[in-house]
Amino acid sequence: MSGKIVLLGCGFVADLYMRSLSVMPDLQVAGVFDINENRLKQFCEFWNVPARPSFEALLTEAPDALVLNLTNPHAHYETSKACLLAGRHVYSEKPLATDFAQAQELHELAQRADLVLASAPCSVLGEAAQTFGHALRHDLAGTPRAIYAELDDGFIPQAAYKKWLSESGAPWPYEDEFRVGCTLEHAGYYLTWLISWFGSVRTVVAASAETIPNKEGQGPYAPDFSVATLFFENGPVTRLTCSITAPHDHSIRIVGDKGVLSCKAAWDNDAKVRFAKRMTIRRRLMESPWPRRVRLQGGTHPKVKRWGAAAMNFMLGPQEVLNALKEGRACRLSNDFALHLTEVTLAIQNAGETTGAQQMTTTCPPMEPMPWAM
Repeated sequence: MSGKIVLLGCGFVADLYMRSLSVMPDLQVAGVFDINENRLKQFCEFWNVPARPSFEALLTEAPDALVLNLTNPHAHYETSKACLLAGRHVYSEKPLATDFAQAQELHELAQRADLVLASAPCSVLGEAAQTFGHALRHDLAGTPRAIYAELDDGFIPQAAYKKWLSESGAPWPYEDEFRVGCTLEHAGYYLTWLISWFGSVRTVVAASAETIPNKEGQGPYAPDFSVATLFFENGPVTRLTCSITAPHDHSIRIVGDKGVLSCKAAWDNDAKVRFAKRMTIRRRLMESPWPRRVRLQGGTHPKVKRWGAAAMNFMLGPQEVLNALKEGRACRLSNDFALHLTEVTLAIQNAGETTGAQQMTTTCPPMEPMPWAM
């Protein structure tokens, strides 16, 4: 397999892939296609990459290239299916599909044809996630007992999102973001880390809701808040939250027998991973107020400078797929990994208010405030 890639779709996220390409000299863009002709022209002129006149031309003019599916999430199933039927390996932006039965169909197609069907995000291959994994394997914090992971992005409906433009001028697709929902868009950033460390999730207990109605654009909109408790086959119980309501918090904390491993930035490959040893001082149990940074020895991977909210190398995933094919080994971002990630994410997204929840049988009124708090 060559180091060639083709981009199907050149919206907002495509610019983040192109920024990453600048530090990945082994990758070459062999073609780009988008149904929006003006956007295609603008993108290709900005990045000096070849535009293709049609979806068919994108595939036929670079038959040995990996297809990066960067289309609208609701188009992922249809477009990835077409690529697989054409005998092409696919690296898809998240989610693999918005319906699990469709994701299963894509997985079965890929398996039968011996094709790779990988799914973003690829931050699991980045230094921060790999540092956590190394610390866990080497028992730095002791046996992990619980994990708290947050992917809260702030009160986005009040943000100046209409002014958010990619480097080549694509507007942030706020209507798509609100329709797809923050869980499908963002839960994968920590789910991939967790699944890479502990393997399969056995059970998901979750709830989701729309906390901010009447968002701008055409609905219906997906939940903008979710919280899940994840039970792994071989790992600690984990709480994962996603929202575009709560103040920005992208932290993760792994609580072990010896202390706490933590990181504050899921979207930064170079984010600091710290370990706070647990101790007792004057009969008080506490984690050290001076946590030490955990580092890996030697080099890791090419880093990309911060742009907007992210400092991530989006090309680590495509590079991993191509390397695996070239070396004849299993891809870390495997077909099974992509399908399981999709199943867990959809289970959280679709939980709603009642699925898997116990309905209460008693009621009580609000409490009367104290006189001095009126």
